[in-house]
Amino acid sequence: MEKVIIYQVFTRLFGNRNLSRKESGTIAENGCGKMNDFTPKVLKDIASMGISHVWYTGIIRHATQTDYTKYGIPRQHPAVIKGRAGSPYAICDYYDVDPDLAVSVRQRMREFEQLVERTHEAGLKVVIDFVPNHVARQYRSVGKPRSIQDLGAGDNPQHGFDPQNNFYYCPGERFQPYFDLYAGEQEPYLEEPAKATGNDHFDSAPSRTDWYETVKLNYGVDYYAGCIGYFDPIPDTWYKMTEILLFWASKGIDAFRCDMAEMVPAEFWRFATKNVRARYPHIKFIGEVYNPYDYRRYLLNGFDWLYDKVGMYDTMRSVICHQAPASAISGAWQQTDDIRDHMLYFLENHDEQRIASDFFAADGRKGVPGMIASLLMQQNPFMLYAGQEYGERGMDKEGFSGNDGRTTIFDYWSIDTLCRAAAKQLTADERSLFGIYKRTMQIARKEKAFSEGSFFDLMYVNGHLGRQYAFLRKAGTDLLLVVVNFDDCEVDANVHLPAHAFDYLQLQERTAMAVDLLTKEKESMLLHRDGSVRMLIAPRSGRVWKLKV
Repeated sequence: MEKVIIYQVFTRLFGNRNLSRKESGTIAENGCGKMNDFTPKVLKDIASMGISHVWYTGIIRHATQTDYTKYGIPRQHPAVIKGRAGSPYAICDYYDVDPDLAVSVRQRMREFEQLVERTHEAGLKVVIDFVPNHVARQYRSVGKPRSIQDLGAGDNPQHGFDPQNNFYYCPGERFQPYFDLYAGEQEPYLEEPAKATGNDHFDSAPSRTDWYETVKLNYGVDYYAGCIGYFDPIPDTWYKMTEILLFWASKGIDAFRCDMAEMVPAEFWRFATKNVRARYPHIKFIGEVYNPYDYRRYLLNGFDWLYDKVGMYDTMRSVICHQAPASAISGAWQQTDDIRDHMLYFLENHDEQRIASDFFAADGRKGVPGMIASLLMQQNPFMLYAGQEYGERGMDKEGFSGNDGRTTIFDYWSIDTLCRAAAKQLTADERSLFGIYKRTMQIARKEKAFSEGSFFDLMYVNGHLGRQYAFLRKAGTDLLLVVVNFDDCEVDANVHLPAHAFDYLQLQERTAMAVDLLTKEKESMLLHRDGSVRMLIAPRSGRVWKLKV
């Protein structure tokens, strides 16, 4: 068993070294990263960090204000696009690659296939997005196989809901949101009858806070009549979306990160994952599911890993910000203990604010104890967002995104820390932070105790550790004692070791030489039933002691 560590890269931004950074700038002004920026050396460096999977965010073609009509790509109306670059979650052709990412637009699919090949050659696995709940308002595929009918082509728009329609409609109503439908164009955006909006907004007048640039896909659930499901016969959308999954699986990818998976009925996922795995049994499915009450249902219907946002992420953020004691982490993992191997831990992604932003902790170093604990406490996967390892602040005012502590997904931009890392211009603090991330991820990947060992939470006998969290991991003769410090000052921690830990992990009392895998420091450590061990822990840091038992 391997420890899965996913590196999320926003493909459009990762390799962009243009420093213009003009607010709401065009692709010509601000530049754009390309798939070809992921050279063998870049991928080798990513793998050397301890990464196992790369999630290339934003691969499939989505609505954009950049004009590619000379390549046969339909132009999108700017009134229903967020930002100059557009949201990667407003897909306008499921069978095409985003032309922004290609050096040669006409060869964009081949460039993606070559990216998959290079990634695999570097020993890494490929994750891409699958966006099943909604599409761009002007969805039209020019890349689909001829044998496949386009989404909506066979719909009856006079029916608000029909189990065999691909979209939901507002018959007799024109799309009339509460904003300008011209957006600088001579003609307004026209949609009649209006389609339901992606965030389950079922009238013709979404607001600016809605996902107004998208339309909801119909999987046979009648939202107009109280969410009644009509799944026999199988809805047309099920077949079409499964064909899309099979298309991308045929390109050699290893996993789909499924956007807003809980907004699509679990019954569809059972159907789709079964059909995909019949041909590609290795494919993993990662679900963005936020409702803890739905976790087990979606796992039973085909998912391998689910976001642990509402539980572990929210708890860890509160602990990092000193809004909750470190012992709260125990309660977070206990909520999903029966499905612990399926929960994906993270501290950043494209939806969340950067740790170093003023909206979170204002300092990337403050996230270190949370990162160590998230990586090492269970066998489940961990996700890192590109730039997090350097303390990227995300405090730019890029355009549509605004200054919100997040790295934009709507605008053409370049990421400060990634640019300076490529130019070897990181500060001493940034290099130090990167070193801690890299060492911790390498430890997680190398030590069997972290990928497949037993876990024992020590907090129930260490209530005095208000801002420290401690646990044991064991595999074979290797015992790992991990203690992290969320405090802003150095602590002299006295960690109790209960007799039950010795029984549960089958430990013998003894004196052993302990090595801190993070610092290489060595220390003689007495392991005694109901005894304790003392250690100094630097502020916002941790200890990873390895002992032979």
